[in-house]
Amino acid sequence: MYEIFADLHIHIGRTKNNKPIKITAARSLNFENIAKECVERKGINIAGIIDCASPYVIEDIEEFLKNGEAYEIEDGGIIYKDKLCIILGSEIETSEERPDGKKGCAHNLCYFPHLKDIKAFSKEMEKHISNITLSSQRADISAYELIDIVEKYNGILIPAHVFTPHKSFYGHCTDRLEKIFREKFKKVIAIELGLSSDTYLADQISELENKTFLTNSDAHSLPKIAREYNKLQIKDISFKEFLKALKNQDNRKILCNYGLDPKLGKYHRTYCEICDKTIEGKIPVTKCDTCDSKNITMGVLDRIQIIKDKQSSRSPMFRPPYIYQIPLTFIPGLGAKTIEKLLNQFGTEMNILHKINLDDIEAVVGEKTARDIMKGREGKLKLEAGGGGIYGKVCNV
Repeated sequence: MYEIFADLHIHIGRTKNNKPIKITAARSLNFENIAKECVERKGINIAGIIDCASPYVIEDIEEFLKNGEAYEIEDGGIIYKDKLCIILGSEIETSEERPDGKKGCAHNLCYFPHLKDIKAFSKEMEKHISNITLSSQRADISAYELIDIVEKYNGILIPAHVFTPHKSFYGHCTDRLEKIFREKFKKVIAIELGLSSDTYLADQISELENKTFLTNSDAHSLPKIAREYNKLQIKDISFKEFLKALKNQDNRKILCNYGLDPKLGKYHRTYCEICDKTIEGKIPVTKCDTCDSKNITMGVLDRIQIIKDKQSSRSPMFRPPYIYQIPLTFIPGLGAKTIEKLLNQFGTEMNILHKINLDDIEAVVGEKTARDIMKGREGKLKLEAGGGGIYGKVCNV
């Protein structure tokens, strides 16, 4: 057994020959560049790339496998330079009936062991999606229906960023996942928390007590890879081992969830669209404390306060710790050139965030920035909460 880092929600912006996949993602985010970034700069050992059902991306994957540096394995996944296992995934937006009778929508992460599986899944989803070449497109089916299609092709379905106010289950569709999945809810073995929540918030909802929690980056650019990630205990890097870790089988497990302090997320607190401000009043905020308007984007913290059914956030025994971490890009005074210097000196962002001592970091970036990096490691930085699609930030102190 050994310990590895995994980020399981990484987008593709464009294909290698510049065909659009995720419109809001960086052009540099293609399959090959993601693999290189994970190995050379981030120190990630399992990467979930979640736009692989696009026929254009499938073409890139097939070309990638021809160059000799990557190969598929029987236990599932594509191995790159013997250091990284790429899990092939697809983010699908499903159509859901809300309690008020209106239509809701939610994102689902679907992961598959082999290229042939996701190719077959792509072919079937063409019947339900108007443009299969683009990322995160709306399907004309519900998650209740989707989970059977995913299972048909040997995959698993994990609800994505479940609390965000847009395109998520708890944030936009329901107060209970079991109402969506009904008798199939037992097939949902894990959920993705999202940047604006954490373990302690999610564990106030009793139906999640036996679900594994994942913290992933939802990266829309190369630098954003591994802003959230998971530490796994597994025997080797493969889809099969990843699945065992999700199920806590045979001593495979999630050891830690590394994530942003939820205050740094884009939707942690409620936001008034009229006053153009984050509202940090008494929880839960359901209208603006200035203009009294209900034209708001509900914050994750406020939404959980409304739908929770437990008075404490006590976690089940198997739940790993949630470790707050501040990515280098959030640290004041750390620009792209300085981060490049750190990476050149210490190898990967994982090393800088977790292993390198204060004196060595200080020798590269100076005393103040080095101490801010260490404070981030220790959870001692002062933060300003985000909301309404605007990230929180580390305050200059």
